[in-house]
Amino acid sequence: MNYISNENGLPVDGLPVYSLADVAKHNDPTTDLGVWIVYKAGVYDVTPFLTEHPGGDNILLGAGNSVEPFWKVYSQHHTQQVYEILESYRIGNLRKEDRLKPDKNADDLFEFIPERDQSLLIHHDKPFNAETPGEILIQNFHTPNEKFFIRNHLSVPRVDADDYILEIEGYGLNDTFEFNLEQLKTLFPKHTVTSVIQCGGNRRDDLNKVKQVKGIGWKLGAIGNTRWSGAKLIDVLHYCQAKLDHPSIKHVQFEGLDLDATSAPYGASVPADKALDPNAEFILAYEMNGEPLPADHGFPVRLIAPGIVGARNVKWLSRIILSDDESTSHWQRNDYKSFPSDKTQATPEEFAHAYAIQEMPIQSAICLPKPDEQVKIVWKEFDGRMQPVIEASGYAWSGGGRSVIRVDLSIDNGHTWHVANLEQETPTKGSTHTYSWTLWQIDLPLKNEQLFQGNQIQIICRAFDSSHNTQPSKSEEIWNFRGLLNNSWHRVNIIID
Repeated sequence: MNYISNENGLPVDGLPVYSLADVAKHNDPTTDLGVWIVYKAGVYDVTPFLTEHPGGDNILLGAGNSVEPFWKVYSQHHTQQVYEILESYRIGNLRKEDRLKPDKNADDLFEFIPERDQSLLIHHDKPFNAETPGEILIQNFHTPNEKFFIRNHLSVPRVDADDYILEIEGYGLNDTFEFNLEQLKTLFPKHTVTSVIQCGGNRRDDLNKVKQVKGIGWKLGAIGNTRWSGAKLIDVLHYCQAKLDHPSIKHVQFEGLDLDATSAPYGASVPADKALDPNAEFILAYEMNGEPLPADHGFPVRLIAPGIVGARNVKWLSRIILSDDESTSHWQRNDYKSFPSDKTQATPEEFAHAYAIQEMPIQSAICLPKPDEQVKIVWKEFDGRMQPVIEASGYAWSGGGRSVIRVDLSIDNGHTWHVANLEQETPTKGSTHTYSWTLWQIDLPLKNEQLFQGNQIQIICRAFDSSHNTQPSKSEEIWNFRGLLNNSWHRVNIIID
């Protein structure tokens, strides 16, 4: 029989009481005892849930013990929906004396709190996740460090630059190599690349409007465009005399200094043909806009993987591995993967076979006007005569080094389109890649029937990249239960003032 508690993890009258020792016996899904877990005062038999859980391997971290330390660092569980599902597997209460002796104190992981800009829109406090408001995002072509969105999967490590060491190992290397920060700065030319970092869940909020998804409710500000400087990955590997044509090098793995409750590091990987391409401009960055990296953005060194989803741009970089396989990290194997729109769950096996997100698709967004804003009409010369217009502005970007070639906007549901003016960075001499974004601006002419006060208008935005990729028209077409890769036409409803 299942029980539902009115509040998450509180004691429920009438249920059996178990000790932590009782729970510890149930830690193997392959046995008849199954898997029990603890959350606060609750004891749960989650054995039947494991085959459907989107992070099945992850919940096993708490098998026979409390999942609370892990759920504090895996932010996808911080939803009422997850807690309600958990309560449906409730079988008892944990005895009081065991509740008073938590096995791990995950709050210690968040002891270091960097200074953060007050204008950021905060989604989570622990781990800290916040985005840049749209109206601030487009004020600068190069996003200021303090305005750059913050995506932390775990706690921010406190790193002493003097003690920092980067390890490099794996196939094609005769030894394990170590570099300190000063060596990365002095042994290799400093290379600067302007590159967007965008979270794979940017604009997830629009998918939530279709149907509930799992993950942080990012609006349009989980993106930023910045000048990153550091040593090129390929230069460092050549210094190590790496045999990059070694047949076993299929992936390059990266690990950070940020640790979960089991002391496992955040990790990711990129296919070797991308990471080791001399033209790809992967860098081990120690500067952001000409300044040392802020703590929230990976001080002292982070990977910059231009054109690749933000989750692979590992912060607080501590280890690089030339490998024959993908990273075994939770975030590589059991997250940042997309599934068909009819699925609301995925088994661990389905996650294992799904393709990990790497290059990002074409994206655009309207930053101004803001949703439901009352907008004043402006009279400007348009097609040789004065016409009433509304002003709009935003950004566009495509992954993989593809440039934005056009941004279109419509205020009549796509029947007619107007081409925006583009602000772009000139590619580096000799380069065919563009990793920075495009800022756009447009004056949209109004028709007579749209002029009256209180009239509601929907502005629609779409972009095209240099491969002539464009955006799907509706969020429903690309809905997925993890809320990733939403690049549907951006739509903003406004009211004529």
